[in-house]
Amino acid sequence: MPEKDERKKNTLVLFSVFCSISFLIENRTQMQNQTNILLKALQKKILILDGAMGTMIQRYTLTEDDFRTPELKNHPKSLKGNNDLLSLSRPEIIKAIHAEYLEAGADIIETNTFSGTSIAQADYELSHLAYQINFQSAKIAREVADEFTAKDPSKPRFVAGAMGPTNRTASISPDVNDPGYRAVNFDQLAEAYSEQVRGLLDGGVDILLVETIFDTLNAKAALYAIQDVFEERNIPLDPKDGGISIMISGTITDASGRTLSGQTTEAFLISVSHVPLLSVGLNCALGAKELRPYLKVLAQNAPFYVSAYPNAGLPNEFGAYDQGANEMADQVRDFLKEGMLNILGGCCGTTPDHIRAMAKLAAEFQPRKIEEELEEEGADV
Repeated sequence: MPEKDERKKNTLVLFSVFCSISFLIENRTQMQNQTNILLKALQKKILILDGAMGTMIQRYTLTEDDFRTPELKNHPKSLKGNNDLLSLSRPEIIKAIHAEYLEAGADIIETNTFSGTSIAQADYELSHLAYQINFQSAKIAREVADEFTAKDPSKPRFVAGAMGPTNRTASISPDVNDPGYRAVNFDQLAEAYSEQVRGLLDGGVDILLVETIFDTLNAKAALYAIQDVFEERNIPLDPKDGGISIMISGTITDASGRTLSGQTTEAFLISVSHVPLLSVGLNCALGAKELRPYLKVLAQNAPFYVSAYPNAGLPNEFGAYDQGANEMADQVRDFLKEGMLNILGGCCGTTPDHIRAMAKLAAEFQPRKIEEELEEEGADV
């Protein structure tokens, strides 16, 4: 009898291993297929990224209770404003916002994980939920994207895992009286980003988007974490080899034309070009009109695809964004006429109306060609 039980146990173990291997193979095949579809789409047209998540959440006029799951009912800290947490407490709201952007014409939607690292969640004493926030956010976005792709297979939809800059900087001291002090170091950032990457991958993203970069050292920690997790999971780093694509987007903070940590656009590009990126771009801080000269630098120098998702103009005296959809589209027109872009979306203050106007406009223009595509075209002549 014990011998029979042992054989049964071994059979179950072997079956479990077989199922795990089959699942990994199926996932890897699906990942490679999605990446190939994405790369082909980028060669044909300008892809549309979604708009602001926070702007849309504000329309729901949520209360403190909306941010609390049953497990967080008695949590001592105020949670209102922790938008990433809504993926756990009010997932239907996040799903509805994703759907609005897809209806407006977005090809790529971002997960609700801008502040999804354990470092950013520490302000709410919720670092322990970082993986869950990223996993559930990715699952929600994946579900909606797949629903829209199923409705219209000729327009595949993709999910980008949003990886924000965190609320700390590795290059600058937060204390003017102690310039050598750092609130966070590279290893701490890399560890936090690694957890975020695992959650996003397990939730089913097609792209990892390291965005709103104001400190390149933070971004390098994110890229290091991505490479580390890819190696751990045997995922190719180069999207052309069937791996998960990596997008990078920096932030020019003001008219100085530099990031917060002092880099020019060209220096920023050089700093992140050691990784085989899908795209490099700029977002936030500036409106389309103000972003143009810095975007031009990327378009002239980047060996990757170029993205842009500016704010809806500059904020007014109350911090609100007044630029309408048509006005923003008119300002973006110059980007498109000059062939600067491959991916276009919106950041702060943008809504589905802004995305709809830009999607309609972008359909009239050809995408920017990268050097590799130009070489292939030359070889075909």
